[in-house]
Amino acid sequence: MSAENILSPREAHIRWAAMAGIIATVTVFAVAQGLTYPLLSFILQRQATTSGLIGLSAAMTPLGFIVSAPFIPALSRRLGGARLAILCSILAALTLIAIGWIQNVWAWMPLRLLLGVFANPLYVISETWLISITPAARRGRIMGLYSSTVSAGFAIGPLSLGLTGTQGWPPFVAGIAAFFACGFIVAAVAPRVPKMPAEGEATSLGGFFVLAPLLLFAVFTAAAFEQILLSLFAVYGAALGSAEGRIASLITCFIAGNAAMQILLGRIAERFGSRRAMSFCVLACLAGCLLLPLVFNAWLIWPLIFVWGGVSFGIYTMSLIQLGERFTGQTLIAGNAAFAFAWGVGGIAGSPAAGPAMQLIGHQGLPMSLGLLSCVLAVFLMAERRRA
Repeated sequence: MSAENILSPREAHIRWAAMAGIIATVTVFAVAQGLTYPLLSFILQRQATTSGLIGLSAAMTPLGFIVSAPFIPALSRRLGGARLAILCSILAALTLIAIGWIQNVWAWMPLRLLLGVFANPLYVISETWLISITPAARRGRIMGLYSSTVSAGFAIGPLSLGLTGTQGWPPFVAGIAAFFACGFIVAAVAPRVPKMPAEGEATSLGGFFVLAPLLLFAVFTAAAFEQILLSLFAVYGAALGSAEGRIASLITCFIAGNAAMQILLGRIAERFGSRRAMSFCVLACLAGCLLLPLVFNAWLIWPLIFVWGGVSFGIYTMSLIQLGERFTGQTLIAGNAAFAFAWGVGGIAGSPAAGPAMQLIGHQGLPMSLGLLSCVLAVFLMAERRRA
C-alpha cells in the first residue's frame, strides 16, 4: 500500500496543496530569471558591448550556482528551508533592483553572480521538498510536471518582454515583482511543507560526488546539451543558409518540446523504470544528432527538434526521479545541491567546448559535439547496467 493510500483526506489535500505551491513558486521564479537573460543582453547590445563581454556577463549566473552549491546543505540546516527560500527571493529581487539602477557591464558581473547565488538555494530547497513529499508511485509524473512548468516559466520570461519592452524600468519591475511573489508563495506554503530532512549523517557536496558520479554526469550532460544548442544553433543554421526567422522558430520548437514532454517521460519512467527511461532519452538524443544534418532542410526537422528538446531535458528529469528513489534525508539535500553544481558546470562548459570544435571542422561540429556527449553518457549507462 502506498503512503498516499494511508493518508486521511485532509492530509492528502495538504500534501497536494503543498506540491502545487512548490511548483508554482519555482515556476514564477523561473519566469523572472528567464526574463533577465535576454533583457540584459539587449541592453548591453544597445551599449555597443562586445559579444565576448555579453557572453561573459551571462556566464556569471551559472557561476553563481556553482559558487553557492557547497553552502546550501549547511544553510538549510541552520536557517530552515522556508526561511532560506524567502530570504533568497528577497535578495534576488534587491539584486535585480541594483542591476536596473546601475546599468554597467562591469558592475553587472558581480551582481549577476549574486543573482545565481540567490537563485540556487530556492531550486535546491523546492526540489528537495517536492521529492520528499511526492508519493513514490507518482514520482515520475510529478517530477515531469515540475520540469515542464519550470521550463515553461523560463520560456515565458523572454516572451513577457513583448509586453513590457526592453527599455527603462517596466521589464525590471516585472522581474522584481516575480521575485517578491516567490517569497509570498513560500510563506503561504511553508506551514504545509515538511521541515528539511534531518535524518542521516550530513553529506558534503564532495561526498555526494562519490555516491552518485553517473547521476551528476547525466545532469552535466543535460545542461551542456541545452546550452550548446541554444547558443550555437543559430550559427549552425546560418552556415546552412537558413533564415534567422526559421532558426528562431526552430529554437522555440526545441524549448516547447522541452516543456511539453516531461510529464509523458515521467509516466514512461513509472511504467518502465527511470533507468530505462534515461537510457531511452540518451539514445534518442544520439539519434537526433545523427539525423539533424539529413533533415535540417526538410519538414521532418520540426518533429525532430521538438522531440530532441523533450528527451535532452528528460535526462535531467530522470536524474531527479532517480535521486528521489535512491536517497533520503540530508543526503537528498546534498544531492540536490550537487545537481545544481553539475548543472552550472555543464552550462558554463558546453558552449566554450563546442564552439572551437565548430571552428575546426565546420558547422557539423555542432551535432558531432552533441553526439559525442550523448555517446559518452550512453556508454557509462550501459557499463552501470552490466555491473548491476
